[in-house]
Amino acid sequence: MKILIRIVIALSIFGIASWVLIQVPSVQDRLLVTAFTAIGSASDNLPKEDALSAAVCGSRSPIPSPGRAETCILVAAGDDLFVVDIGDGSNQNLRSWNIDFRDIEAVLITHLHSDHIADLPGLHQNAWVIGERNTKLKVFGPEGVDQFTQGIEMAYAHDYVFRNEHHGDAIAPLEYAGFDTKVIDLNNPVIFDDGDLKITAFKVVHEPIEPALGFKFEYKGRSLVITGDTSYTKSVIDNSMNVDVLFHEAQANHMLAVMEKSLRTRGADLLATVLDDITTYHTTLIEAAEIANKANVKKLVFYHLTPAPRNYIQEIMFVRGVNEVRKEWTLVEDGTLLILPVGSEEIVVSNM
Repeated sequence: MKILIRIVIALSIFGIASWVLIQVPSVQDRLLVTAFTAIGSASDNLPKEDALSAAVCGSRSPIPSPGRAETCILVAAGDDLFVVDIGDGSNQNLRSWNIDFRDIEAVLITHLHSDHIADLPGLHQNAWVIGERNTKLKVFGPEGVDQFTQGIEMAYAHDYVFRNEHHGDAIAPLEYAGFDTKVIDLNNPVIFDDGDLKITAFKVVHEPIEPALGFKFEYKGRSLVITGDTSYTKSVIDNSMNVDVLFHEAQANHMLAVMEKSLRTRGADLLATVLDDITTYHTTLIEAAEIANKANVKKLVFYHLTPAPRNYIQEIMFVRGVNEVRKEWTLVEDGTLLILPVGSEEIVVSNM
């Protein structure tokens, strides 16, 4: 009993002393510095060895799910970074990882749905202000992407000037504000090739979106494919043959059916109709597993989750039936990281 009393007294003294200390401004300042120093950075978490890697900066569709941003994948090939799609909330993930925006070679847009492009203005600001870039941010995408980036430039024209007048050319040079936008020509689908890294665009089926694109990355013998949004299509199989990793969008139509029925009973017919509409131009998890099997993919990764699971029970529902088709797969969260070391067949699944 005496030992217990002594422990309680010691803890009480420690608690009081801690409370007194954190009232001292110099201690508060020290704690703030420590907190900022402790923030993880992409340079700490991305592989130090030569590798092709992909970090999920956004894992969900437009249907909200706490803790998840809309679609985004950060691809690293050696020291070069590429951002594939940049949906709502994904830029905040990139910032929280302390990405060096100077290393972003380009942003690749699969199609012009809002959940794939909403954070491009914010990403541009991060790359431009204090980015120490000597070029405009490159953007590759389907027909219409040039109109989109021009619209951002028009909308942010005053902001560009204000920031330049406030911070000067060293921080916000007007010369590099805006975008260097390239509309992808599928007759010439290779959009990047430096001898080590090759990026190829290919068409997927997401009607009435025309065209919608997927991207294949090949780096020193390692490879990954990102489908973007698509229904079941042979082009994904053809472009994913024998790749190390296939990031395939995944939609649980059986869950959407339950949600649609619930919405109609509550009189929310318009939203229920939207849920019914989207079943026609996406791929189910079982279909994606079949595609991965036919393409002899080593690792299947489900992303752009619709609806993204919010808890363990929903996760079980979401992947219902997948194991009957394919045993090897990964369901992502924001921050899921896959590393493909060069000179190896290893596939490491980790977190940022």
